[in-house]
Amino acid sequence: MTATLKCAMWILFTGILLEFWNENWAADTSLPRLRLSYKELGKLNRTRIFHGPHGFPALKTMLLDEYQERLFVGGRDMIYSLNLDQINEGSRELYWPTTTDNGEACLMQGKEPKECANYIRVLQHYNRTHLLACGTGAFDPVCAYVRVGHRTEDHIFELESHKIERGRGRCPFDPSSSYTSTLLNGKLFVGLYADYWGRDAALYRYTGQHSSIRTEPDNDRLLNEPRFVSAFEIPDTDDQDDDKVYFFFNEKAIEAVGETKAIYTRVGRVCVNDIGGQRTLVNRWSTFLKARLVCSVPGPNGIETHFDELEDVFLLRTHDERNPEIFALYSTTSNVFKGYAICVYKMAHIREAFNGPYAHKEGPEYQWAAYNGKVPFPRPGSCASKINGWQYVSSKEYPDEVLHFARYHPLMYRSIYPFHMKPVLLRTDGKYSLRQLAVDRVEAEDGQYDVLFIGTDEGIVLKVISIYNQEIETREEIILEELQVFKIPVSITSMEISVKRQQLYVVSEAGVAQMKLHQCDMYGTACADCCLARDPYCAWDGVSCSRYFPSGTLSKRRFRRQDVRHGDVAQQCYGQIVHGEMYNKTEESLVYGIENNSTLLECIPRSLQAKVLWFVQKNPDTRKQELKADDRVLKTNLGLLFLKLKRADAGSYFCQTVEHKFTDTIKKINLEILEEDRLEEMFHKEEDEEIHQRTQCSPQTTTNQGTKPWYKEFLQIIGYNNFQRIEEYCEKVWCSDKKRKKLKMLPTKWKNPSHQDKKNTRTKAEHYRMPRHTSHA
Repeated sequence: MTATLKCAMWILFTGILLEFWNENWAADTSLPRLRLSYKELGKLNRTRIFHGPHGFPALKTMLLDEYQERLFVGGRDMIYSLNLDQINEGSRELYWPTTTDNGEACLMQGKEPKECANYIRVLQHYNRTHLLACGTGAFDPVCAYVRVGHRTEDHIFELESHKIERGRGRCPFDPSSSYTSTLLNGKLFVGLYADYWGRDAALYRYTGQHSSIRTEPDNDRLLNEPRFVSAFEIPDTDDQDDDKVYFFFNEKAIEAVGETKAIYTRVGRVCVNDIGGQRTLVNRWSTFLKARLVCSVPGPNGIETHFDELEDVFLLRTHDERNPEIFALYSTTSNVFKGYAICVYKMAHIREAFNGPYAHKEGPEYQWAAYNGKVPFPRPGSCASKINGWQYVSSKEYPDEVLHFARYHPLMYRSIYPFHMKPVLLRTDGKYSLRQLAVDRVEAEDGQYDVLFIGTDEGIVLKVISIYNQEIETREEIILEELQVFKIPVSITSMEISVKRQQLYVVSEAGVAQMKLHQCDMYGTACADCCLARDPYCAWDGVSCSRYFPSGTLSKRRFRRQDVRHGDVAQQCYGQIVHGEMYNKTEESLVYGIENNSTLLECIPRSLQAKVLWFVQKNPDTRKQELKADDRVLKTNLGLLFLKLKRADAGSYFCQTVEHKFTDTIKKINLEILEEDRLEEMFHKEEDEEIHQRTQCSPQTTTNQGTKPWYKEFLQIIGYNNFQRIEEYCEKVWCSDKKRKKLKMLPTKWKNPSHQDKKNTRTKAEHYRMPRHTSHA
């Protein structure tokens, strides 16, 4: 069957099942502006993926080391060292399985085979030349040091197996147990379940084989079935003795009224130099305090919707190391809907809560209230430091009344609310489960923006900015990009940003991905394209859309056009716009449709947030008119669908996009209508000689008897002047370069079919003859 015959049949049979949108199809700000697939990211060279030489065994932890210029990743029985610049080149690996005895004992105790391995849960910088690594060891935790050497010592990556130690109190038994840790001056601070059965939740500080401190066991005032998320060391003052470690976790709230299973998010803190009491709280934290973090949305009648399940925390360091900003990703525990929110907290508000009243309850029948009695000195929860006058050198010198008070009043009365009292981002569409969060603060022409990178449960990363309007106290959430980082839908378990390299590193069970934070040139080749992107990383430099840098020469500054807050194309790109539209060449194409059949005029704007309008011009002498949808003509997300074409539908159709009041004609489609009656007469003629070149692309073939080729009759309908256009049209549809290459490789008998082949072809052709009325979509 010749390509042109195929083409004609395809035109006749056009009818596609589509997802229809109504006539008032408009921009949806909940959609990402750009959506890039795994394949598109690869073509743009935006991502690099490392799958490992043996496939990836359950990755659990990641450590970004800018000094070593390496990315360390821990999984099942393996630790990987990856190149920060190109993670899929120059990788190294350490095999660290559990012992045979431990593995067999684990199986004997009824655990699954996949659980009886050594899952690496701890990777921390111990010093410039060594890492501390700990694994579950088949439910018998172990720790060791990994020698990585100095940066100048290439490719050193060795496990010091002769120094393997017991890991209890430093690493969980269960590979799926919640866990968090941070290492400071050789001391490991951890939140974990410290026993085999996963019942003993504790905050630990481990400093040596016989030197550790922890929370009291079996005290639900301190920890009540917590799920640990993050831990950070944050200095409070210039005095190092006043430094504290902050833990972020969820737990069952003992103070919740009438909600026995209510889950609250907490921030807890301990003093770094806390060594417990002398007679009370021996080898126990004497400075542990905790407060509730609130992330909620006000509703009608003053009822708030709370997001209480903490998913991830990102600490954004600022120039003032004592005042980082805390970005927290939450989900809701509501049975009514599935939602996610991101709230931002200031350290000043957190310290204010810890310096406020303690929560107190007189007895089982009493309500929780602020403690109004006398607070002992030094204030419970404070550190032994200069800030407290050096009256007490260590926590062992604290009076017993201070330690007793701390034991029974660990909870602060005041909750901690986010900046502006609202989330910076809210998602309730239920499309994805949001799992991980990383934030980059970017300087733009019109201010400072926090770019949020959010990892989902489907291997997708969302790139989002949130713009606060101070005058009307509202926020605009803009999803700049939706990036399918991993080919298969797999949950993202960890993310880190290298500001130095402008790269995002993403971990999942499918592998490790390295992704550029931005790629400005993909937005387009015009000023309007760059401005509409509203990407804080990008600006129009007079020639192309390129990376924006806050500093530069005066000559360069003159050409930088950027408006993240408003995306005002008219103002930013003045002189490059004609009659309100982008001065850009419009794509033009030709489409043939068959009378009384369905046809799609395809037009998919690059921006999913753009509103699409259709205009029609029936002949060159008339003005363009906006096309309104009806029961015969539908506007869809793929284009304009005619369910039943009429001869009067012929004309030029213009696909226009409107985004931020800026209009651009992105496509012109010339629609020509082929008359159904004349086509039917042609297809009822003998096809014996016309289809013997079924494997060839060109329709320019005559029969052995010298009969008039069928395509000439076809051309009589559409006009001989259009021969070149219809030929190009059908070649484009049916004869790609790949297909032509395949044709050259066909056996000779396929290229020169026998008489029997012709007969079989004729039978098939008659089977595919068109009915008088084809069904529409």
